[in-house]
Amino acid sequence: MQDRLQALKEEALLKIEQASDLKALQDVKVSYLGKKGPITEVLKGMGKLSPEERPVVGAYANEVRDAITSALESKVAELEQAVIEEKLKKESIDVTLPGRPVRQGNAHPLTAVIEEIEDLFLTMGFTVAEGPEVETDYYNFEALNLPKDHPARDMQDSFFITEDILLRTQTSPVQARTMEKHHGRGPVKIISPGKVYRRDDDDATHSHQFMQIEGLVVEENVRLSDLKGVLETFAKKMFGEDRKIRLRPSFFPFTEPSVEMDISCFKCGGKGCSICKHTGWIEILGAGMVHPNVLEMAGFDSKKYTGFAFGMGPERIAMLKYGIDDIRHFYTNDLRFLKQFKKA
Repeated sequence: MQDRLQALKEEALLKIEQASDLKALQDVKVSYLGKKGPITEVLKGMGKLSPEERPVVGAYANEVRDAITSALESKVAELEQAVIEEKLKKESIDVTLPGRPVRQGNAHPLTAVIEEIEDLFLTMGFTVAEGPEVETDYYNFEALNLPKDHPARDMQDSFFITEDILLRTQTSPVQARTMEKHHGRGPVKIISPGKVYRRDDDDATHSHQFMQIEGLVVEENVRLSDLKGVLETFAKKMFGEDRKIRLRPSFFPFTEPSVEMDISCFKCGGKGCSICKHTGWIEILGAGMVHPNVLEMAGFDSKKYTGFAFGMGPERIAMLKYGIDDIRHFYTNDLRFLKQFKKA
């Protein structure tokens, strides 16, 4: 019986050594160590042995089992390692190859213009103030000298959420809120950039959502000449040092007097071209001296304090600065358009 076990051991070890894959090893395991394998069959005949022979044969049978099991485990590890090495050869990476360049993004042209404007006014001592885009009727209109029955409200078709809540039509509410926080004490010197909303039909020059930057200065003895100086500095820094400005009378409910500011055309130098519509001037923004009613409603003594305010559309400035002919380009996320401003 021991001879038979020895023969089975040698036979199994040879087949294990010759196995070329994991399936062949599994077949060897089942054939020799399974319940119906030859080793089990040999052990079934132990009942015919004498009591003295049984423990000897049993011990030897366990040795055979252990030897075959150990050989199987070693061969499995060897074949698995070979599989890994073969896979590594096929999927190897040449680390000496140069990496693929990662494209670096760039600021959206509208963001670039807004940040340029902010940086300019920060150097003039202004601070940046922000406020809610969902606004109350009071701050959006009434606090800016636009009572409920004022005809100038018709100039701003609005997205009302309730009778008293709407999407702000301008960033002017930030001015009213900021003045309130000062409790009637100056100075106030802010710009307020942000999104605003109006019920416009979208076309090349109009959008239901657009950006706006407004500025406000409230202090003692502020004059219209101070406003002109600030706007002239802005025009020269944004469009060139040789730019000239002119102020035309206008009307805004929250300023008195009110003006529109034009700059001399940066394309033709004032001679007349398609950009300035052959006038030599380009309209840029609206401005004026803060209306006494606005100051009083915000808690300021209009006999002691005066101020000026201005408002501009960054889209218009970006369109002029970069020669963009359609405001919708800013919002369609067309990479063909955006890639043109990599250095903007």
